[in-house]
Amino acid sequence: MDESPGWEAIDAALRRIYGDQEPAHYGTLLRWSLGGPDPLDGISAYPRTEPVPHWHFVSYGMTELYSKESDDLQESGWGFEFTFRLVRDPAETTPPAWALSFLQNLARYVYNSGNWFEPGHHMNVNGPIASERDDSEIRAIGFVPDPELGGISTPHGRVEFLQIVGLAAEEYEALQRWNAVALMELLAPRMPLYTTDLDRRSLLGDPQVAAAVQAGIERDGSTSGTLYVNKAHWERDGATTTLRIGALQAASVGQTLRGRLPFGRALVLQTDDTRLRFHPSDAPVIEQPDAAALSVGVPAEALDELVAALVPRASVTPLAAMPGVVVEIVPTAMLDRYGEETGEVVG
Repeated sequence: MDESPGWEAIDAALRRIYGDQEPAHYGTLLRWSLGGPDPLDGISAYPRTEPVPHWHFVSYGMTELYSKESDDLQESGWGFEFTFRLVRDPAETTPPAWALSFLQNLARYVYNSGNWFEPGHHMNVNGPIASERDDSEIRAIGFVPDPELGGISTPHGRVEFLQIVGLAAEEYEALQRWNAVALMELLAPRMPLYTTDLDRRSLLGDPQVAAAVQAGIERDGSTSGTLYVNKAHWERDGATTTLRIGALQAASVGQTLRGRLPFGRALVLQTDDTRLRFHPSDAPVIEQPDAAALSVGVPAEALDELVAALVPRASVTPLAAMPGVVVEIVPTAMLDRYGEETGEVVG
């Protein structure tokens, strides 16, 4: 009897593409379940030459590789394994070590936080995805179904192969104001198999792409209904409500508000312990359904002033168009790509 049917199911999916080709494979000495530091039991990396030379990384460990442990019979483990395609120098025979650490750190984030990923999800990693490449514009990631592997059924449930795609900071800003899936589809012809290239510049530098993105933003607005932030609190004192938002993510909040409220959609700022909701309203209104939630109705004429107050530096701004509402931007600690504080402070 196969002692690792989940692992074998992944291998079988890969054999359909790579046949008997042996990948570079990196395993862990001590499993996460036994107290080891790395959640992924293994990572395989296949050298490719088409459609562009690249490494195709595939993880083993986000799903149930050995036995069925969860009660969900439909999905195996978290329901996905990571894949990642990275441009490769044709002469390169060994995959870069940073990419292996990158995958392990993403897996560690999921296991520690309980936040999983799906197609259309995205993340600002607050720096280059390869930490040693300060010159790289690739500073965010999105997730799409792996265009070759898709999904498979295993003895422990469904597994989707979820590909990580590196995005330039400018592209990520556009994604927040628009639609992650639509943006990825627009960029796809310029990123064969969604391969990440650390040396490329923002594809919005192409006037045709930039125009298509802007048209999409104006037509569709933003589909980002919830932003997970590290600071979104408030204080109510009589007729005054002070909204406290962290400097680190203030600008992103403003960009997303522009893509939500004018289209009749709300935006929720979610922290570990609070939920701050902005929604379009005919008049300013503040409602507090419980101690951990606040709802702010924003009239159309107040949006520009609210967005202007959301700057990445410490400030206090009373809103003239919303009497009694004050926006306070507070200094916040810089986080690394996995939500850990770096010691730097913004604001």
